[in-house]
Amino acid sequence: MTDSLGFLTSPAGKALLEQLATEDLRESNHLRLLTQMRRDYGAEDSRSALELAILRQKAVSKFGADAARMFFTRDALEQASDPAARGYRAERLFNCLGAKSKIIDAGCSIGADALAMAAVGLKVVGLDLDPLRIAMAQLNASALGVNATFAEADVRLSLPPAEAVFFDPARRTTNGKRLHHIEDYQPPLSLIHEWEHALVAVKLSPGVDLDQLADYPGEVEFISVEGDLKEAILWRGEGLTGLRATRIDATGVHHVYNPTREALSPAEISTPRGWLLEPDPAILRAGLVGGLAADLNGWQLDATIAYITTEERPVSSWVRAWRIREWLPFNMKKLRAYLREHSFGQVTIKKRGFPMTPEEMLAALKPRGENACTLVMTRWAGQPIVIVCDDFTPEQIGRDEPADEEGDTC
Repeated sequence: MTDSLGFLTSPAGKALLEQLATEDLRESNHLRLLTQMRRDYGAEDSRSALELAILRQKAVSKFGADAARMFFTRDALEQASDPAARGYRAERLFNCLGAKSKIIDAGCSIGADALAMAAVGLKVVGLDLDPLRIAMAQLNASALGVNATFAEADVRLSLPPAEAVFFDPARRTTNGKRLHHIEDYQPPLSLIHEWEHALVAVKLSPGVDLDQLADYPGEVEFISVEGDLKEAILWRGEGLTGLRATRIDATGVHHVYNPTREALSPAEISTPRGWLLEPDPAILRAGLVGGLAADLNGWQLDATIAYITTEERPVSSWVRAWRIREWLPFNMKKLRAYLREHSFGQVTIKKRGFPMTPEEMLAALKPRGENACTLVMTRWAGQPIVIVCDDFTPEQIGRDEPADEEGDTC
C-alpha cells in the first residue's frame, strides 16, 4: 500500500474511493469490483483502493463519519483505541498538563490518539518507525483539520523534550498473537525507565498482570465503556499512585472510582441478602470490589468471587442488581424439584466461580413452566450455591456515590 498512497491521494484515486464508497463491498463482490477497476487502473492501485474502502467502512465504529476521509492499514485500525476511551484520556491529559503543553505520542501509528489529544488543545508530536503510518497520520490530521506534527523516528533511541509522553507499545506479534508480558511488548515497557518526562501515560492490555508492574510506580487505571472493559493505563507522575476504575457511560460522561483508603482487601463475607450486585468490569480488574462493597453497605459472598450482596436496593451506577428471591446450597436434584414446584420454565443462568456452563445446567435441569427467573450459580464461603433472582434485565441504578467523580483533574 506504500507505493499506492500517492495514487490514493491523487484526484483519480479520490474519485475512485468516492465511487467505492457507494458500492456493496461484501467479499462476494471483490472479484467483480477488481475486474472493473483494472480496466482503468493498475492492479496494485485497484487492490489498495478496495482495501482502503473496506477499512473505511469498518472504521465507522471507531471514527464515525470521519472514517470516510481517513487512511488506515488493517493492523493499525484493529489496534486503534476505543473512541470514548481515547477522548477521555485526552481530556485527562489536558487536565494534567494544561493548554498548549507539549506531549510526545511515542508509537503514534496512524495518529488516532494523537489527533484526540490535539483536538483538546495539546501540542502533539507523533513519532513512529513506520513511514507509511506516519504518512497516513499526517493525511488524517489534514483531513480532520487537526493541528499535530508527525515524524518518522525510533522511540527506542531517544525522545525530544516535552511535558509528557503517551506511549502505546504493540501488544501483538506480527502474526497477530497476543503478548501477555509487559517486557514482550514492542518496544518493551522497561523503555520508559529511560524517560525523564514529568508525566508518562502508557496504554496496557486490560488483562495486564498487576504483579508485572511491581517495578513501575504510578497509578494503574482500568477503563470500561458502556459496561465493556477496554483498556488499562499506567500513569507515572507526581502524586499518581494506586488503582483507579473509570466508567464511561452511553452519553460519554465518565465516572471515576478512586478511593483514598485501602480498598484491595475483600469485604466481609455474608450469605445472600436482599440484592445481588455485579460490579462494573473496571472495578473488577482494579481489584476494588471490597471497597465498593463497603461503600454500598454490602458484603461479598466469597473472598474470591466478585459478587456483592446488600440488604437494600443499591444507589450506584457502578453495579447491575438483581432482587434475590431465595438461595440454596447447590444440589441438582433439589434445584430441579424447586424449579418444578415454582413452575420456572424460562430460566436465565449466570455463573461466576462455578464449573458447569449455562448450557450444561439448562440441559440437566430441563425447566418447564410459565414463570421466569434468573439463576446465579456461584459460591458462598467456598461452597457452591444457587441464587434465585427475579427475572428482569438489570439496569445501572440510581446516582453514583460521593466517591464517583465527573470531570476530575489529573
